[in-house]
Amino acid sequence: MQESPKQEGQQLSRGLKNRHVQLIALGGTIGTGLFLGAGESIQFAGPSIILAYLIAGIAGFFIMRSLGELLLSNVDCHSYIEFIEKYLGEKMGFVAGWTYWACWITIAMAEITAASLYIKYWFPSVPQWITGLIIIIILFLLNTINVSAFGETEFWFALIKVVAILALIATGIVLVIINYKTPVGHASLSNLFGHKMFAHGISGFLMSFQMVIFSFAGIEMIGMTASETHDPEKVIPKAINEVPSRILIFYIGSLVALMCIYPWNYINADSSPFVQVFQNIGIAGAASIINFVVLTAAVSACNSSIFTTGRMAYSLCYGTDNKLGKKIGSLTKNGLPAAGIVFSIAVIAISLILNAFMPNGVFQLISSVATTCFLFIWGLIVIAHIKYRKIVKKNKEEDKLTFKMPLFPLSSYFVLAFLLFVAVVLLFRVDTMIPLIGSIVWIVFLYIFKVVKDRV
Repeated sequence: MQESPKQEGQQLSRGLKNRHVQLIALGGTIGTGLFLGAGESIQFAGPSIILAYLIAGIAGFFIMRSLGELLLSNVDCHSYIEFIEKYLGEKMGFVAGWTYWACWITIAMAEITAASLYIKYWFPSVPQWITGLIIIIILFLLNTINVSAFGETEFWFALIKVVAILALIATGIVLVIINYKTPVGHASLSNLFGHKMFAHGISGFLMSFQMVIFSFAGIEMIGMTASETHDPEKVIPKAINEVPSRILIFYIGSLVALMCIYPWNYINADSSPFVQVFQNIGIAGAASIINFVVLTAAVSACNSSIFTTGRMAYSLCYGTDNKLGKKIGSLTKNGLPAAGIVFSIAVIAISLILNAFMPNGVFQLISSVATTCFLFIWGLIVIAHIKYRKIVKKNKEEDKLTFKMPLFPLSSYFVLAFLLFVAVVLLFRVDTMIPLIGSIVWIVFLYIFKVVKDRV
């Protein structure tokens, strides 16, 4: 494994403060998968969507604890990809690195598409690709000033999401208490519990997992901030241990509130259920406010994508011999991977072309690709952690661990079984099966490319 840039003198700026990392971690668990994709998930699963989020949330927490233990074993590592390379081999590190880069490229494409759809709520005649272009330019400028600018922007983006969801939950409680009259009935617990738990049977429940998993894409992003964080030994465990409460409040809490205010079977799968509900219950201006919030969530996630892909491209190209690779693998004077950011944004801009020619099908296609890639990445994190713990046990150093994975190794094998289960579920729908097969082809291609490259 090559030495990290940090070890050789090149160093990313440690400009992220505790509040930045906490809100980045929080923002990574609240995105468009919830704000836009929840409509589709609710249509598939009905009230059982809550169970789907709970199961996925438990798996997500264990993934984060695996990641946290790896990060704290060496806080000077540039990213968690280095741990995959160290414990699973250089070839797998190469595949994981470029796959993770591709994950966030597809996330950015999906979020740009979602943001453009939200803006159509106010400006229906403006083409999606134009609004997408404006957003990309603004985020490019924010990400090339300094890392503190990114952290500060993401802090306020995430804060808006948090306040909005808490307000939504509080509104739901009030409307249920006063038995508020809606166009299709009343806000009541019976809207949630008055139907079968598995509204469309087990098959509908299973089909919801694609978008549920997409909702959690980004929880591992804290693994990209470790080398730019003040006091990572304190900040990282705190951020990871708060994942369960975030899932309970922000995912399950918001979905329960939505389905109590408005019957789930009246929610349209093609637009944000948050906007739909407040648009239909007649609270003046509420739909526009919620639309602004979900727009903020999409822009926030795209902002995170640009941050991550820029650093990933820098890390992967650092030390390469070719001219383009050297440029991408370099830092500016203030410690920013500006060339990596430009390279990533150029690829993300492909989404503008997709939005120009197929505006109605982009989000589902790209979110499915992202989901399958993240299954692979999360699996590698857990497997690398298992390998790490075997080495720790062999060296009899288990007593030195300060952030142990709970219920290890059962928790690790539970996560791997869950990820495999979701991959199998994706095979039962054509629109998710094709991206799954495409992702496998991508992974195999990267591995073969690395093998051939090493032999030349």
